[in-house]
Amino acid sequence: MRAFTYAAPSTVEDALAAAGNGSAYLAGGTTLVDLMKLDVLAPSAVLDIGGLPLRDIRYDTSGLYVGALARMSDTAAHPMVADHYPVISQALLLSASPQIRNMASIGGNLLQRTRCGYFRDPATPCNKREPGSGCPALDGANRMHAILGTSGSCAATHASDLAVALTALDASVQLRDRSGSRTLRLEDFYLTPADTPHLENLLRPGELVTGVTVPVLAWAKRSVYVKVRDRRSYEFALTSVAAAIDLRNGIVADASIAAGGVGTKPWRLRAVESALKGRPARPEVFEQAAAHAAEGARPLPHNGFKPALLRQTVIRALTRLAGRP
Repeated sequence: MRAFTYAAPSTVEDALAAAGNGSAYLAGGTTLVDLMKLDVLAPSAVLDIGGLPLRDIRYDTSGLYVGALARMSDTAAHPMVADHYPVISQALLLSASPQIRNMASIGGNLLQRTRCGYFRDPATPCNKREPGSGCPALDGANRMHAILGTSGSCAATHASDLAVALTALDASVQLRDRSGSRTLRLEDFYLTPADTPHLENLLRPGELVTGVTVPVLAWAKRSVYVKVRDRRSYEFALTSVAAAIDLRNGIVADASIAAGGVGTKPWRLRAVESALKGRPARPEVFEQAAAHAAEGARPLPHNGFKPALLRQTVIRALTRLAGRP
């Protein structure tokens, strides 16, 4: 790990004033510290924001608000989250280990870097780490990589389970820098790699994530997060699906569905949603709708199983929801 300066600002204003080129914010540290140890990231200054007042979790007529420094475990266990947005609670509980969930923050989870092995190995080229150096994953070990939103520069999969659930719910992220505050839909916040894979989102230099808002969605109570992985715990998704449906007298009046483990960003499955709306909640309808899940997919040599797995995961999620009261 390379040398760096350390400061622990006590207010958001102090944190923003101290941020500069080469600095990094430290919250739970479960991603940043790992990448610093690997020499993948080498900030010249680390700003510990763990003491900032950004831990609120509240629910009112405008929806759900979760502060950026709320812990993953606290958010998952919050009764208003578990009751009104079970898909969020489930996505968090299926993320990482209990020890990491007790440390990791909501903001840090949404900003975590890719888990591509090439990105995390400074001895290999990586366009995310060093633009223009190449992407060995395209012809190398790519079983865990993306099939949606990829480019000739990068096929790394977005790592966050939580971001998939929030994308399905049309959540927004609140941002602040020295010039003021702004709010972006999470689906728009993340970027696909194209020719600039080192740019993963629209966060500006020195900008701070302060919170996440989720709009009121009465039928989000009928929501689920299904994660398929190689082992039962502490593993990243081969594919995952966050789904919520508005079921009225056996008819799907509306649906919100997003996928993880298959895209370079959380991937909203709007074609699947459209194929469900106004149709009966029956197995054959779920199969027909799921057929649209992998449209536009570009599998790599070792992950050609993912389109079929994604379709089956969509069916599993919808089947679970249709069986709920």
